[in-house]
Formats: sequence, structure tokens, C-alpha cells
Amino acid sequence: MFTSQGPSLRELTVQALSSTEHGYDLLAPKFDHTPFRTPERILDACAEALRPLGPFAAGLDVCCGTGAGVEILRPMCREHVTGVDFSAGMLAEARAALTPDDRLGDRGPVVDWVRADARALPFIEGFDVAVSFGAFGHFLPAERPGLFRQVHGALRPGAFPLGAPQPLTSPWYWAMLGFDGAMRARNLLWRPRFVMYYRTFGLAGVRADLERAGFAVELRPLEEFGRRDDGSPRWRLVVARKPFLHEGPVTSARP
Repeated sequence: MFTSQGPSLRELTVQALSSTEHGYDLLAPKFDHTPFRTPERILDACAEALRPLGPFAAGLDVCCGTGAGVEILRPMCREHVTGVDFSAGMLAEARAALTPDDRLGDRGPVVDWVRADARALPFIEGFDVAVSFGAFGHFLPAERPGLFRQVHGALRPGAFPLGAPQPLTSPWYWAMLGFDGAMRARNLLWRPRFVMYYRTFGLAGVRADLERAGFAVELRPLEEFGRRDDGSPRWRLVVARKPFLHEGPVTSARP
């Protein structure tokens, strides 16, 4: 799972016994060499699905980590792209990955980085599109409504990828179940907590929370990943739009 450039077992253990924020500060220098980073294949498929919705003036990468979402936003945005994360270590790695010309907008939009908690975003209607990759497992279900209200206040349309639930026959189903069980036991027995769960972000609950926050929600299949035997897509992009005032109230759509 890890390359020789990734963290050692000892480093992972120290990180896992830290708080969520400090754990990512420690992991940051080697994060891009772990399976925790969103694979390029997923990033490319999401960029392809988002591109017809643009171009945009300004984009936001929520819980940006080392900046994978910023990279797919840069070709779609004319003016500026912002990455926000609560880990100073992850933001330092993201800054270091860009050249001065990239940061200053000489070869595209201006890129900047903001350290902030996604549950208290310091933006008001400043963005046209937002993305987030691999971060929602760090938020408990009770925190989702507040998180989505923060994103709703920061932008007009927003989008993030969500995989279809794994079937019981998939090894990944049992791997994620085991990981979440181990993480719950760890957080019960050890402080500070490290919040990272894979099975708390179910589509039905997420969709309901988005709609309660004021978004109109649609699902777009990511055909790059194919379909299951029953014809349903293996991966979907959840596109959450903030309607203009004249569009009227948001109503729930059928799955």
C-alpha cells in the first residue's frame, strides 16, 4: 500500500495516536506517497464531469490537503483558486508544490492558501465552484449540516465525488468496516480523538443534509469507472447547486 517514500509503521502509529490536526501535520511531508491521497484517476474523472459546468471565475478546494483539488480547479477558473485546510503542515506542502509563477497567476489563476476549519469558513459568496476530495470522513454525521451550510454560504454551485456503497461481497466493504471499527475503539480508549471514518457518509443522508442546507442536488455518473451488474454506476459525482433567488425553493429529486 505504501511506497518506500511513504511513512513507516512507526510514523503511522504516532500519527494515528495524535489529534486529527496534528496527525496530518506529521503526515504532510509524505502524504502524497500514501493511498490516502485521492488517485489521479478519480481526480481526472471528476474534472471531466465538472468541466461542462464552467468556466468559473473563482474556485475553492475545501479541506485541500496538499492541493489535489486545487490542481483540477486551476484550468477551470479564470481569476483565482483558494485551498483551505486546518493543517498547517498540509498547507506548507501545498504551497511548496507550486512555483512562484503559478501562485501569482502568471500561468493561470492566482492561487492562495487559507488555514481555517471547514466548519467555520471565512468566506461569504466568494466562489463559483467548490470541490472536496477524501475529507468528509473527518466529519461526524452530526457535523455535516453545519459544514454544508458553511459551503453554501461561500459559493454558488458546489460539487464533490462520492463512491457508490460497496457490496457485501467486496473485500473493500469489509476492509472499511474493520477500519471504522478499529477507529471507533481507538477513539473510545484514547485522547485526543482522530476522526476518520469511511462508512459515515452514506448517499441518502448526505443528500438530505445538502438539501436542508439549501442546495439543489443532482447525481452524475462517472462512466470512467464503469457500472455494476444491475446497471448502477460504481462512482457518482454529487453536484450541489445553490439556486439563484428567482429560481424558487429547492425541492427533493428522486435518487
